[in-house]
Amino acid sequence: MRVEIVAEKKNFARGRIVEIVEAAPARVTPRCAHFGDCGGCQWQHIAYDAQLQFKTQIVRVQFARIGKMPDAIVRETIGMREPWRYRNNAQFVCDDAGRLCFRAFESNALVRIKECHIIHPLIDEMFHALELDGAGFSGVTLRAGANTNQKMIMLESPDNAPPEIEMDEPASIAFQVPSGETVALIGNEKLSERLRDREFAFSPTSFFQVNTEMAEQLVALVEKYLAPRATDILLDAYGGVGVFGLMLAARVARVIEIEENPRAVKDARANAANISKIEFHVGAVEKILPRIESRIDLVVADPPRAGMDARVIDALIAQKPRAIAYVSCDPATLARDARKLVDGGFVLREVQPVDMFPQTYHIECVAWFETRISP
Repeated sequence: MRVEIVAEKKNFARGRIVEIVEAAPARVTPRCAHFGDCGGCQWQHIAYDAQLQFKTQIVRVQFARIGKMPDAIVRETIGMREPWRYRNNAQFVCDDAGRLCFRAFESNALVRIKECHIIHPLIDEMFHALELDGAGFSGVTLRAGANTNQKMIMLESPDNAPPEIEMDEPASIAFQVPSGETVALIGNEKLSERLRDREFAFSPTSFFQVNTEMAEQLVALVEKYLAPRATDILLDAYGGVGVFGLMLAARVARVIEIEENPRAVKDARANAANISKIEFHVGAVEKILPRIESRIDLVVADPPRAGMDARVIDALIAQKPRAIAYVSCDPATLARDARKLVDGGFVLREVQPVDMFPQTYHIECVAWFETRISP
């Protein structure tokens, strides 16, 4: 291919493809008419088996370059049976006419969307049924419970006055004002999703994994790596609405959840209404974890893309839990934090990439650490 250099840095350059001279064997025709303009997907032109291979290789390179662990065991990426129609959450921006748009790739320009091949069918139904008629909304979020068949529409507005809504589609509608508060206009205040046999209810702005099928894979990996015992105390760091802690609660003596978002903690408390052996702490993990005096045997941590604060890693090193399952959406920050944990006395057993985001370059991983046993 021929590439035009558009930006040069000290250690790398960015380019724009001008011409494909000879297509690679893994290049395929993208399904979506918006591919190349819309920023939602970046890899629709790559055959799915090749996407999985590339993601595995990216994780291995990050652990070699950033983590200085060229021998880290990185398993082959776990893929989806059907790598389309998986997103249970889609965030749109409205243009001046009230039409739903995505952002262009690496730009704030709006791309009016007529089709999307990675949103769940329930999202697609709402997308095609929703007509806003230039109502002045700044954003629209469509969410669905893939295993509960529930639908929710969240409308964002620069004004505090809620709009009058008429809706033929069987969906709950929430309204978010500039302060971030949400009010239910139609239907339920929360959306529910089911993982295995447990149902989780969460507010319109609370985080939940966007790929329900692969979220169950994450839970299975965390459970496998931690191998919980009945006497263990489990720390669920960055716990959100309580998914990991609640799914493992029956197998441990106690769960301690730390989460910074008060709305998410409120949801987690409600989801744990029938569980007495779980305690919640509202606040930043780096501030609360160093103050916890209880012993911690197991840790599941699902931090944001920026990874763990150094104070969190220091606290984990001081606590010396038997095992850590680190769920990450950024291999670079995971590799960085893995290096610090290994230097602090943990052994990296393996890293398992999970394809939460087919057709995109985003990569989810679960890394398994155990305390190094002194001779």
